[in-house]
Amino acid sequence: MRTLLILGLLSGFTACVAPTAAPDYGRPLPAGAEALIPLPPGEAGPNVRAQWLSRRDILPALDRSIEWTRKPSAKGHFPIAGIDHDRALESLERFREILTTSRSSSEFKRSMDSEFEIYQSAGWDGRGGGVLFTGYCTPIVDGSLVRDSIYRYPLYSLPPDLLKGDHGVILGRRTTKGITDYPTRASIERRRMLAGQDLELVWLADPIDAYIAHVNGSAVVRLPDGELFRLGYAGKNGRPYSSLRYALEAAGEIEPGDPGLPALRAWAARTPESKVMSFLQRNDSYVFFTPIAGEPHGSLNVPVSAERTLATDKSLFPRGALVFVDTYLPDARGKRKTPFRQLMLDQDTGGAIRTAGRADIYLGAGEEAELRAGTTVAEGQLYYLFLKE
Repeated sequence: MRTLLILGLLSGFTACVAPTAAPDYGRPLPAGAEALIPLPPGEAGPNVRAQWLSRRDILPALDRSIEWTRKPSAKGHFPIAGIDHDRALESLERFREILTTSRSSSEFKRSMDSEFEIYQSAGWDGRGGGVLFTGYCTPIVDGSLVRDSIYRYPLYSLPPDLLKGDHGVILGRRTTKGITDYPTRASIERRRMLAGQDLELVWLADPIDAYIAHVNGSAVVRLPDGELFRLGYAGKNGRPYSSLRYALEAAGEIEPGDPGLPALRAWAARTPESKVMSFLQRNDSYVFFTPIAGEPHGSLNVPVSAERTLATDKSLFPRGALVFVDTYLPDARGKRKTPFRQLMLDQDTGGAIRTAGRADIYLGAGEEAELRAGTTVAEGQLYYLFLKE
């Protein structure tokens, strides 16, 4: 699915890792820096002991990573960050064996400590300084298969003139004069350049709903008869993503620190439609969809799992890998933050996740997931677990 694109609507949050400077989580790694740093001997890593109690929840996502990594095509994505394909696959398979055969959490921890090596994400500063975590989800929105006076905002299937290369890389737009950059969101919408090509999959009632579907790369559309129409990611126009929240804060439309999606929806409700559209169109990125059955798929083309699938920059980190996330997540009301320390699988790619200092947690489908995703922004640490060499 966007792979599934990150929610990425939150920004402007800072906290000090060092007392003299605020982290720049969007900063690229310094030249020559490794994305994964082996945890120094004697330094305490994540405590995985309690994860044995959640083994039944971990297994479905784990098996999907194993399934993908066993495919011959997966070898083309390795080595990366110093990890070769054999080590990546053996690590997942051995972890599954330990998880399912350990008779207690203590036995599980002893096996993990003795057999696995822990790596830390290089983070925002290239030295393990920390990662900023956000959330994404599959929104449930109202829509119709037929355009009318209420349902006026389309979600499109992949246009035939959009060219993809290896691994889904967007090459551009095929024209009679050759390949050019694919048009921006503003060009697509203002010129109605996709209209009349039978590309409309569904029509939504709210432009913010359409935008949220784009940002997350998937949606469940509730049709007038109550049927649920599921859409997953098919591709995008290859243009860079920019934050709506940044734009609104910079223009004084919302207060810095307003809580996520509720603030954005409230702003849209009190704002003329033409102005709403002008702000939405400042984001050049545009996403295309495809009908799906079941859960949306991530960039590994396997179903994503709530609180078990992580999205990272796949030019830096190994696909499908076992990771441990140590951060905070909001509660079901999007309010009080509680510790989130959990094993996950790196199974997706974030459209706006382009550094070692950013990662995106998939939080599921529906209103609660949307609320949590829209208010998730927290610092933390990201660890990768591989068998010792």
